[in-house]
Amino acid sequence: MQIIVQPGQAEQTINKSRFVAIAEYCADERAVSMALRRLAAAHQSAHHLAYAFRLKTPQGIVQRFSDAGEPSGTAGKPVLQFLEGRDLINVCVGVIRYYGGINLGTGGLVRAYGGTAKMALDAAETGPFVEMQKIRIELDYKQLDMFMREIAKMNGEILDKAFGEFVTVIATVPASEIPGLQQKYG
Repeated sequence: MQIIVQPGQAEQTINKSRFVAIAEYCADERAVSMALRRLAAAHQSAHHLAYAFRLKTPQGIVQRFSDAGEPSGTAGKPVLQFLEGRDLINVCVGVIRYYGGINLGTGGLVRAYGGTAKMALDAAETGPFVEMQKIRIELDYKQLDMFMREIAKMNGEILDKAFGEFVTVIATVPASEIPGLQQKYG
């Protein structure tokens, strides 16, 4: 599985209709909603905003698309097919259409929306998906600095620290690193 590390954008004009696409990382449905709202706000006079997203959740992969008033399966579905084909996860692609007065037909719409989404995905930088998991560890005070440096090296994040007889740390780290951390600090 891959994620988007750096967002991508693309724009093209087909038979007087202008298509603008963004592809970006979204960790959850709230982030998807915010990304689509930003795109809609930047293009308030656009006629359509079709989108597709795929998210990894504890219940499995959630994927959805919207044709935004275009004929069924001609806008969001071709975008989703690119996300599935590239095995992208935690990603949202939105495609704006400014209608140019010429009907493109169903095949033309599929090529236009899918093609613009593909261009945005090509412009984006991708990287491997790393499953992150929460860990709770009790440390001696003298271990705290070393532990925090180690978490930073593995691109983890300290979520909370509680100071008592020991330091209780809650962090998110790559799931594959948890056994080693528990052995070293647990």
